[in-house]
Amino acid sequence: WHRVALTGTPVENRLIELWSIMEFLNPGYLGPASKFRRSVARPIEQRRDPRKAEKLRQMIQPFVLRRLKTDVIDLYYLHRWDRRVPIDESIGALKELVEAGKIKEIGVSEVSAKLLLEAHQKHSISALQSEYSLWTRNAEIKVLDTCKSIGSAFVAFSPLGRGFLTGSVRDSSKLVANDLRLTMPRFQGKNLTANLRLLDGYTNIARENNCSMAQLSLAWLLAQSDHIIPIPGATTLQHLEENVGAMKIELSNTTLDRLNALINQNTVSGPRYGPNVQQELNTEEFA
Repeated sequence: WHRVALTGTPVENRLIELWSIMEFLNPGYLGPASKFRRSVARPIEQRRDPRKAEKLRQMIQPFVLRRLKTDVIDLYYLHRWDRRVPIDESIGALKELVEAGKIKEIGVSEVSAKLLLEAHQKHSISALQSEYSLWTRNAEIKVLDTCKSIGSAFVAFSPLGRGFLTGSVRDSSKLVANDLRLTMPRFQGKNLTANLRLLDGYTNIARENNCSMAQLSLAWLLAQSDHIIPIPGATTLQHLEENVGAMKIELSNTTLDRLNALINQNTVSGPRYGPNVQQELNTEEFA
């Protein structure tokens, strides 16, 4: 972190300072997969474009690196696999960027264990990013174990259940018109009503452990495996500091068992995405 000069906004500087503390307290915990490194970027999807591999090469132009204030990108994600382009072709293009010294590590997002292994055969995959939290458990089917077996970090996005596990979303009518959650079945109608019933027991467990609901969710996630790196969002410094505080919380096995029994794929109502988005994913699904 000594490579990053604190020349951004006060919020950016505080964010870097806090994440530096996390790295100091847990050396190697963030590793190359941290989304908060200044030199992290991901390719932009160009749907229905058969020249995807060439597009990936073109994304790393000198002006891009200058904008990121770096000469090399630590981790470059293939964000959402284009089914019409063989995975080894896309990873092959990224491998060329590694060999050219423009990127250090390759990551993939929202892919199955099978596709991860295919990509890993072409070039080592340092990180796989996918949704994982108490109420989205698909990664437990196979991807988590596969990541661990090949030495890849699992980067868990939406670890707070898109805000649901913080208790901040109890009425979907109060969400702004362009909020993505309005398109997600779990936040609609009877599904939301059923899911809200889970929060009573969840709130009690948080209270018993002297932590916030958000911290409880993150502490649960951190207890699952040391190769899992959660990336919670934070719109304020208060939320950021609250999230960092989850690292100090140790949950007992009894508490973990209670959480697992309370919120899981069988107790949560509704799929995480609607059918149009779901068909774009290549992740495992529960039967």
